[in-house]
Amino acid sequence: MRLSRTLGVVLAAVALTTGGCTRLIDGAAQANHAPPPSEITEDGAGILIGYPDAAVRIEVFTEPQCPACARLQEDFGAAMGDYIGQGELAVTYRPLTFLDRGTDYSARVSNAMFLAAGDGTKGAAFQAFVEDLWGHQQPEGSPGPTDDELADMARESGVGADQIDKIAAGTEGVDAELMSEQNVDLLREFVLDVGTPTIYNLVDDEQVDIDDDWLSQLMKRSRN
Repeated sequence: MRLSRTLGVVLAAVALTTGGCTRLIDGAAQANHAPPPSEITEDGAGILIGYPDAAVRIEVFTEPQCPACARLQEDFGAAMGDYIGQGELAVTYRPLTFLDRGTDYSARVSNAMFLAAGDGTKGAAFQAFVEDLWGHQQPEGSPGPTDDELADMARESGVGADQIDKIAAGTEGVDAELMSEQNVDLLREFVLDVGTPTIYNLVDDEQVDIDDDWLSQLMKRSRN
């Protein structure tokens, strides 16, 4: 898997489909008993939670205002957190902000995610934070949660104290525009029509078909 050096051009055409938010654009548990960590990826555009050498490793491309992304977390977030805690699953979240039209809702939520990652926040706590963020999703075009509300969600999820203070202060944790462009560019290497949520299986190098059974089937395959 590679990240192109030339960033993809962000297009304005966005359509919400029944499958997700879209825009058109050209095993066994680990032996390590330490709680799975959370950390920013080397390219600076994703957040990895779980052991990097877990049997199942996926990338989740997601948009904070995308209703289908909220449904994904509602339906599978808790199970993902369990597999992460058991050391069987590693998830890299790659936020996109293409639904920010007239607001900075998605950019601010994405920024809070990057502030939450790192020492002091274990993978399970970060996953709980993600579930909380999408569980309190506001309609597209809304101002989005305030910094204090984001910090409250982080606190309730078990995010580290230092990270919570930075979220409350609105500290810049990532250049959200550049991050989104990098993730769009990466996703373009996987699929032609960029939409969210998109899940990519890094072990088998293939896009995951998100159906009612995708997660359990993915985990079952890793154990065979």
